[in-house]
Amino acid sequence: MKGELFKKTVVLKSSNNRDILSDITRPANDKVLPLVIFCHGYKGFKDWGAWDLAMDYIAEKGCCVVKFNFCMNGTTVDKPTEFEDLEAFGHSTYSQEQNDLTTVIDYYKTLDGIDASNIYLIGHSRGGGAVILQGYFNSDVKGVITWAGVSDFRKRFPHHDRFDQWKEQGVFYVINGRTNQKMPHYFTFWEDYEQNEEQLNVQVAAQHLNKPTLIVQGTEDEAVPLKEAQLLHQWISNSLLNIVDGANHVFGAKHPYEDKELPLHLKQVAEATATFILDNEKQ
Repeated sequence: MKGELFKKTVVLKSSNNRDILSDITRPANDKVLPLVIFCHGYKGFKDWGAWDLAMDYIAEKGCCVVKFNFCMNGTTVDKPTEFEDLEAFGHSTYSQEQNDLTTVIDYYKTLDGIDASNIYLIGHSRGGGAVILQGYFNSDVKGVITWAGVSDFRKRFPHHDRFDQWKEQGVFYVINGRTNQKMPHYFTFWEDYEQNEEQLNVQVAAQHLNKPTLIVQGTEDEAVPLKEAQLLHQWISNSLLNIVDGANHVFGAKHPYEDKELPLHLKQVAEATATFILDNEKQ
């Protein structure tokens, strides 16, 4: 039988004075528990699909689980599952996402009932790259988990003629396949990356990351190939590679997700994640 969970929503202020919508879920007891923070991916948000169910699963195993929306992911506090602020989305940068993640860690690590010596980050897709960077640069982080995580940010920018056109026009658009919205990326996205590439190089961070790391990847991922997980595993000396046979990029979830139970593959991922965290907590 599932235990009772305590849930609370908190709005934090980012380094650029925008709202970071976050929530915490934990068992309704007075135990001091590890802090687990989940980062969504590209064109994602904290309440996408079955992420809520997955975080509940991990919390029930004995963790304080936080998920949050990056402050410029395009959603708003009032409409956290809709891309209402496409201008913010267009001006988002990898640097700002790192600042947001640090802000979330700094707030939640000070709360009662949190074991600040056991902080773990989970990142899905683009969020996987984000948590590797934060895991390397932030001494507060004990361990890192990537779910279909990317191994490189640079190669995801436009190249050749498309890059030249982007530079000339100042913006390029991507179509959101679910909502059919034209979502902008302004050229400042690239300029920020270029200026801060030393701090945003996932490969270098991975090669120097000596913290416990779990790399989870599906064999049928249509967005991030298995090779990227294998590279991360090769680069990160203290890593485990968990390959989920037949799993797609979102491990069987979709948005909206109406079922009360986790999809089979995502349940396997949540279970492996909780086990990894609790095993490392004891060390």
